[in-house]
Amino acid sequence: MFHVFQYQPLRLITQNSLSSMCLKLMLSRPVAFAQIWKSWFSSHSLLGKKNIVLMGPPGAGKTTTGRIVGQKLDCPVIDIDDDVLETTWNMSVSEKLQDVGYEEFLEEEGKALLKFSASGSVISLSGSNPMHAAGMQHIKKNGIVVYLDVPTTVIMSRLKSMQMDRIVGLSPGISLKDVLQFRKQFYKRWFDIRVLCGGDVAAEVIAEKVLDAVKRYQDSELETFISTRSSRSGRSTEEDSNKFYFSDVVIQGLALDGGLFVPERGLPKFTAEEWQGLIEATYVERAQVILERCIHPADIPASRLAEIIETAYGENFSCSKVAPVRHLAGNQFLLELFHGPTASFKDFALQLMPHLFAYCIPRSCNYLILVATSGDTGSAVLDGFSRLHDTDKQRIALMNFFPEDGVSPIQKSQMIGCQKENAWSVGVKSDFDFCQTAIKQIFTNSDFTGFLTVEYGTALAAANSINWARLLPQIVYHASAYLDLVHQGIISFGSPVDICIPTGNFGNMLAAFYAKMMGIPIRKCICASNENNVLTEFIRTGAYDLRGRKLISSFSPAVDILKSSNLERYLHLIANEDGQLVTQLFNQLENQGHFQLQKDLLGKLQQDLVAGWCSDEDCLAAIHSVYSTTGYILDTHTAVAKVVADRLQDRTCPIIISSTAHYSKFAPAILRALRIAEINQNPLSQLHLLSSYSALPPIHWGLLETLKKTGNGDHQVCAADMSVLMSHIETLIQNHFMKVF
Repeated sequence: MFHVFQYQPLRLITQNSLSSMCLKLMLSRPVAFAQIWKSWFSSHSLLGKKNIVLMGPPGAGKTTTGRIVGQKLDCPVIDIDDDVLETTWNMSVSEKLQDVGYEEFLEEEGKALLKFSASGSVISLSGSNPMHAAGMQHIKKNGIVVYLDVPTTVIMSRLKSMQMDRIVGLSPGISLKDVLQFRKQFYKRWFDIRVLCGGDVAAEVIAEKVLDAVKRYQDSELETFISTRSSRSGRSTEEDSNKFYFSDVVIQGLALDGGLFVPERGLPKFTAEEWQGLIEATYVERAQVILERCIHPADIPASRLAEIIETAYGENFSCSKVAPVRHLAGNQFLLELFHGPTASFKDFALQLMPHLFAYCIPRSCNYLILVATSGDTGSAVLDGFSRLHDTDKQRIALMNFFPEDGVSPIQKSQMIGCQKENAWSVGVKSDFDFCQTAIKQIFTNSDFTGFLTVEYGTALAAANSINWARLLPQIVYHASAYLDLVHQGIISFGSPVDICIPTGNFGNMLAAFYAKMMGIPIRKCICASNENNVLTEFIRTGAYDLRGRKLISSFSPAVDILKSSNLERYLHLIANEDGQLVTQLFNQLENQGHFQLQKDLLGKLQQDLVAGWCSDEDCLAAIHSVYSTTGYILDTHTAVAKVVADRLQDRTCPIIISSTAHYSKFAPAILRALRIAEINQNPLSQLHLLSSYSALPPIHWGLLETLKKTGNGDHQVCAADMSVLMSHIETLIQNHFMKVF
């Protein structure tokens, strides 16, 4: 057997310390098992007896990078091709491949890997090592596997210049590109860390990125979250000891002080080269790369995260591009966010978040998800959680509150039709702001939440846009839209774009701003409101004033919102994370109905954001105009954004308009915009009428099927009373979870 050992001091975990960890796990609140791993690994040196294992396609630079990393760490460097395979076989790798053929070569290579053992070394694998499962399981036991992810086009160019004509799997009728694409599935299965490697990046730079990635992998304690209302300077010892990680904030949703969770060290930054390396990537691949940087592997390992993302954005989306960008007219482009199962942008978060949530929660507790929706969230969250594995659905239930008279008929039909045996939709005789405020108050009612925990073994969690796991997926599609424009040759990377979004709760807009912070060249974020234009006035004047304001029902109900929850995260950011100021502002808003932003912060805000609003009449006119000139039907929310974009853009760069829902969801308003005199009140009949227009995009398949199957079923309606809402919550728990005796 081939052995290499590097003898270095290593702080080993003791039996006593492990026992104390297990005792803490049993006695404290439920925590993910990953927390034990996190605590153990962060106590070790950068390498110790672990190996750094470099993996990637042929031509990725594994050997050169490995040598540099080894020099920096002063440890042995092993190249599997040169130091193991050729030594074992007494012939070159290419000769062995020619001698035994493709399948036998993989088996012989795997056997050699199984006999290999090393400690405290940097190991460069062959490009085909990951295709042998047993060999990789063996090497991974004592190694941190680093995937050098190089764009396929770059690899093909390198291999051509190197004149490499013998690649495992390459044969007549199978192209090099096909071989490289086929291998990606194996790389994704085994890696712990991904390092993006552009075409012109020096090996020295790649080596530094490898070391930084390994440090991040080990230093999981640094990736914590804070509340937007916490004071850094005044934090107590108790607050410092209660650190919150990604898995914690996904479960908890809202901070105990009423604030929203944000990453303490901010979001990761991507270099221009790293973004450019994703231009050729699919939507799923882009999502994997971006979210890996935002979610520490101690919370969700990269390989498991990849599985979750592939499940979330697979066949449940009707378009293979998931979030395609379509040219509308002039310099305007539509980001189509309605190809998910429930026909709105909410699907991007709510096809992913349930799987993240199910992975993060402890197995010893039941969870009830509380949702407040102004329209699209309800059906999206019900659909998303219904796709969990059966074992997860047994311990996760949902309750969806929506304004009974504040959503479109088709939206209501969707929410009613999506009800499951462990998920209810409840109409509330009030508006969305009441529903959202009520949920916030329920979460901060310690007597009620404590009663549910003790009596029923059930904890509450949120799936609204206040939950951090709802925001993260939205960052991806804003970044992807920009990369698509580059890929289509509309712009070159680095050229700016503007983004216009119909804005209510500010989550979608905040995600676009986060994408900008992470390196996407977004110039201006344009907030588009309807007649509920509190945000527009705030962005223009700095005054957030709800005094005397009443919610106006409009044709764009998803933005019929007066209190924009995610605005708190943005203000916390531009206020240099001044939690005391944020607390003061939002307490004043809650108690007095208004606050005024100070002049310097307003200046910062107006560097990032501009805003406008649109009447219902202008919204319908825009739908008619666009259909008449292009044959494309906008939904009512996208039409609001289109009107505002027309008014505010300066036409010096492309503008991406977020098309946040499919027009099918708002059929009565669309038919009115198209000047149809007589409108049948049956939602299914309305969709059939719209379908007869043969417009773009076609009628949404998922929505049509839902209405065909369910019709307008029963649902509960309750008064706008906190005690009534709490009674509904307890009833659902009683019906679906066992009582704790």
